[in-house]
Amino acid sequence: MGFEINGKTYETDEEGYLVNLSEWDEEAAKYLAVEEKVDLTESHWEVINFLREYYNDYQIAPAVRVLTKAIGKKLGPEKGNSKYLYELFPYGPAKQACKIAGLPKPTGCI
Repeated sequence: MGFEINGKTYETDEEGYLVNLSEWDEEAAKYLAVEEKVDLTESHWEVINFLREYYNDYQIAPAVRVLTKAIGKKLGPEKGNSKYLYELFPYGPAKQACKIAGLPKPTGCI
């Protein structure tokens, strides 16, 4: 499975997550966001970039509770809450945001 943008092929698993994390780029994120029915704004990119940094530091995609706490520490309490994150990523902040960020599905997500 996968998709192609401007001649570049991106391989995905059966759930649409990138297989090769190093293939991720902004074009892939935009494509995945459309597939997820998410209109990317600056706030979305802030969470996506946070997730990519987190993954680089810990080699794991955080579950929603960990994500909420970590975002609260770094970006402030107004962004570190599940209501805010679900407004950005209605189908699950950890699961949906990680997919768009080119990361694996978080542990514990169904």
